Amino acid sequence: MKLEVDFEIEEDGRWIAEIERLPGVLAYGATREEARTKVEALARQAVFDVAS
Repeated sequence: MKLEVDFEIEEDGRWIAEIERLPGVLAYGATREEARTKVEALARQAVFDVAS
């Protein structure tokens, strides 16, 4: 399953990564890559929880 990750940078320099197709799947990171890694882990967990 491929899901689009949207990114935004806040005024304080933190990155936000969000997967809009999975409500509530949102993560912050000090870098874009850190935010991506965290949101992908949350997405896997959300999909796993729905499948179980």
